Amino acid sequence: MRELSKARGALILAAILFSTGGALIKGTTLDGWQVACLRSFVAALAFPVLVPAARRWPSGVEWLVGIAYASTLVLYVVANKLTTAASTIFLQSTAPLYILMLSPWLLSERASRRDLPFLVAMGTGLTLLVIGEPAAQATAPDPRLGNALALGSGVAWAFTVMGLRRLRRTDAAGNSTGGGTGAVVAGNVLAAAATLPVAWPIHGALHPDWTTIAFLGVVQIALAYRLVTSGLARVSALDASLLLIVEPVLNPVWAWALHGEQPGTLAVSGGAILAVATLVRAWSGARPATVRAALAAPLKPPQDST
Repeated sequence: MRELSKARGALILAAILFSTGGALIKGTTLDGWQVACLRSFVAALAFPVLVPAARRWPSGVEWLVGIAYASTLVLYVVANKLTTAASTIFLQSTAPLYILMLSPWLLSERASRRDLPFLVAMGTGLTLLVIGEPAAQATAPDPRLGNALALGSGVAWAFTVMGLRRLRRTDAAGNSTGGGTGAVVAGNVLAAAATLPVAWPIHGALHPDWTTIAFLGVVQIALAYRLVTSGLARVSALDASLLLIVEPVLNPVWAWALHGEQPGTLAVSGGAILAVATLVRAWSGARPATVRAALAAPLKPPQDST
């Protein structure tokens, strides 16, 4: 029970660190591609410093997970520059819906009936967000395109969480993969490399806020994912994605406090629903026996199309 509580706490702290990203990204004079490139470049250097297990060449599976993670990183940053921080993070948080549909085949983890009311509540909150999308504003010049990119980020994030979870379970079965830490490095390397052609040279910003970029790379990405990879050792993919919904609850708050960004009344209502559902789901009933069984359960080999 103590180990499970620690894992949950690590994921919640990671969510708090993640939540600072929206406001900080909007506060830079760099465009979305430049922020995505520099943030991931810094994170790729910082993560191995914080996590000794990441000081190795990623495996083939970790590079595959890294593709999903890189997509999450880039789509999130670019979307955040186009639409509100609330819309970006809430639409990314549709990930549990995709995990619910795919984890029975990819992870052999099935949701129980008691999970369904929380997923319904999450869907209700997200629906209110979409309906209540405000008009374009200085910090959100193209909400429609930004929302589409944010939704894609949610799909990518679902595959990232499931991939990291599978790698942690592989470790629990006695096959060392570094707990998926290589996937975090691989994802940031891929994100930085993929965006470099459109991010360089850095234009439109004579004095980029390197302090902000450093914080985004070291704290908001590297340290936060150090906590995520630790928490996923004991928490199922669906539970982890629900705990991490703390991030979208706080994300619009920082954007409003620092930039005066208004997400809209319906969006705020959706966030409130998500907050209540997340807190109730997170602490209403830890299932250590179920978690232990999931960690010990044999895995089916991954499908390989090659």
